[in-house]
Amino acid sequence: MHVLDVLKARGFFHACTDEVALRAHLDTPRTFYIGFDPTADSLHVGNLVQLMVMAHLGRAGHHPIAVVGGGTAKVGDPSGRDSTRDFMDNERLEANKRGIAAQIAKFCTGRMIDNADWLDKLGYIEVLREIGRYFSVNDMLRADSVKMRLERQQGLSFIEFNYVLLQSYDFLELFRRHGCTIQVGGGDQWGNIVSGMDLIRRIERGQSFGLTTPLLTTADGAKMGKSANGAVWLDPARVSPYDYFQYWVNVDDRDVRRFLKLFTFLELDAIDALDVSDFRAPKRTLAIEATAVVHGREAALAADDAARVAFAGGVSDNMPTVAVSFPVGVLTALVAVGAAKSNSEARRLVEGGAISFGAEKMTDVKAMIDGPGVLWAGKKRATRLERA
Repeated sequence: MHVLDVLKARGFFHACTDEVALRAHLDTPRTFYIGFDPTADSLHVGNLVQLMVMAHLGRAGHHPIAVVGGGTAKVGDPSGRDSTRDFMDNERLEANKRGIAAQIAKFCTGRMIDNADWLDKLGYIEVLREIGRYFSVNDMLRADSVKMRLERQQGLSFIEFNYVLLQSYDFLELFRRHGCTIQVGGGDQWGNIVSGMDLIRRIERGQSFGLTTPLLTTADGAKMGKSANGAVWLDPARVSPYDYFQYWVNVDDRDVRRFLKLFTFLELDAIDALDVSDFRAPKRTLAIEATAVVHGREAALAADDAARVAFAGGVSDNMPTVAVSFPVGVLTALVAVGAAKSNSEARRLVEGGAISFGAEKMTDVKAMIDGPGVLWAGKKRATRLERA
């Protein structure tokens, strides 16, 4: 099966430049790149689409380059943003780069490169003379990322306006240094990708290609990678493997088959053959396989075991655990385990009948918890309380 057909069948394909030529181009091993700006010290579930595409292209024999955008992060990509990103100091930027590099390495079998290696060395006049002269301000103003901000009168800084020049220069530099001929990105990166291709054509008279993935939402229209508690991070220090497992167990039934194709390496035939008359088993498969991709199979199976024990009313060492000083008020405990952000939110959960400790329903906001056990927030969030 041609790798483009694999990407289409699994739901990764949104658009490409000259599909016939790209298909022929991919008949032999090629070098491609995907960029990740270190805007945080961890990637999240929303980044998984690009990481999985990288893995599939790598498995098909192509050579990935993961660009950690230490240079472009100093500018900030305006795509999909309503406002300017906060500028990071160098210490935070370096910490973010280390964090996401470790996660990317699980999916990238090729090079990992920081675009600060070349962008930091560019002089302003050099950029204007050698790169800027190939860009039309008219075309830049028509870019979706720019047009959206201007139409909403939300403002666009001059430094953000120049982001397309830097991303385009990345593609040119990778073409020169490593023979990279394909850039992969989200659908909102189309304009930046095409600009980079045009730069390669005009300066090096070279052929290159762009491939974009769809911007995913869940069946209920929510942005992919968001939960009630915020972003679903890939860093286990931010979101434990157990909570990550629970994210996938709790997806909408309508998303299960689609997410199995996108976020696991299960064969398509096996996914199509799944019995979805009862979604509990397919959801468990999704949760195990998706967790294994990011955290390893051992952690995935431990999370599965903990979930089974918890729902049977037991206690497992693999459950999320928080140490508290007993006795502890139920409101304080809910905030401590992250089930509520404040006492007032915890109060609403208790008064709404959503909280249990073990098998006991907790309806009194002044109730105290005297010793270790499992605190339930709703039917799906369980945390073991242990003595501090």
